[in-house]
Amino acid sequence: MHQIISLHNLSPQQLKTIQEIAPGYTVTVGKSKDLDPVLLQRAEILIGWSKVIEQHVLRVDSPLKWIQSWSAGVDKMPLDQFSDKGILLTTSSGVHAVPISESIFAMILAFSRGIQQSIQNQQANRWDSKVGPDGSTTLTELRGKTIVIVGVGEIGSETARIAKAFGMHVLGVRRSGKSDPHVDTMYTMESLHEALSQSDYIVNILPLTEETYHMFDTATFESVKPGACFINVGRGPTVSTDALLEALEKGILRYAGLDVFEEEPLPTNHPLWSMKQVIITSHISGSTEHYDERVINIFIDNLKAYIEGKDLPRNLVNYNLKY
Repeated sequence: MHQIISLHNLSPQQLKTIQEIAPGYTVTVGKSKDLDPVLLQRAEILIGWSKVIEQHVLRVDSPLKWIQSWSAGVDKMPLDQFSDKGILLTTSSGVHAVPISESIFAMILAFSRGIQQSIQNQQANRWDSKVGPDGSTTLTELRGKTIVIVGVGEIGSETARIAKAFGMHVLGVRRSGKSDPHVDTMYTMESLHEALSQSDYIVNILPLTEETYHMFDTATFESVKPGACFINVGRGPTVSTDALLEALEKGILRYAGLDVFEEEPLPTNHPLWSMKQVIITSHISGSTEHYDERVINIFIDNLKAYIEGKDLPRNLVNYNLKY
C-alpha cells in the first residue's frame, strides 16, 4: 500500500478529498516525533518537513518521491540530497500573498501617518503632534511616492497591486526581468542599485540563495534615495544587519520595518530593539487564519497531477535555482 504522511493536521473534508483523489494510498497524520519510524520509511509522499524524520525518509532504500513543503522558503532543507535522490519538492508559495502584503502596508502606513511615533507617545502619556518622519507635525502621503519591490513573485505582485491603489509609482526588481501588470517598470537584479536610487519605500521579498545572501550590503544601502523606508519580509540573511544598522544610524534609511532577521530570535540586547524608527515583528507577516487551507489546496492540485503521472503544476522547486 502506498503511503502519504502529513506532519500537519488535516480536516475531515481535506482527508476525504485526498483519499478520493488517491484511493490506492493510505493517509497518516501525525507529529514528526510521534510517528513510527517504520511508517516513515515507507512514505512515498510527505506533507511538511522536519529534521527529526530526515534519517528515516532519506534512507538509501526510501520510496519517498515527493515532498510538499509547508513553507514558501526551502533554504533550510537538504536540497542537494533531495536532488540526488530524485525527490520532487513543491513549496507553499502563494499562500502568503494576502497576509504579507497587508503586513507590508501596515508598516508603511505606521510610518507615513505617524502611527509608530503616536504609539510611543501614548505609552509615555504624552500629547505630541510631532510625529512626522522628520520630527515635524507634517505627515506624508503615499500617493505619488515611489515604491521599489525587490523580488517580484506572487507576494510582490499583490503588493504592487495595492501600491497602485494608493497612487504610488511602482518599480520592480526580479531575476528574470519579466514584466508584471501592476509594476510600472521592471528591472533585473543587475540594475538593483539604479532602481533603489529612485526609492521612497523599499520592500525586500527575496528568497535566500547563494546569490541573494547579503544582497543588501553597505554598497546597496548607499545606492538608495536618502530618507527611504526599508521593509524586509523576505529572508533575514539577504540583508547584512551591520549594513542596515549603519544605514539607519546615518539617516540613509529614515525608517525600517523588519519581520525577518539574520539571527532569529533577535537577541534581546540587539540595538535594533531600541531604535524608535524601527518596527520589529517576530517573523509573523505570513500568519493567517487561511494558511492551512491554502497549502492543502496547493497539495491537492499537485496530487491530482501526480496520480495521473503528469508534471506537478504548482510551485515545483528548481534545484539549480534553489527555489
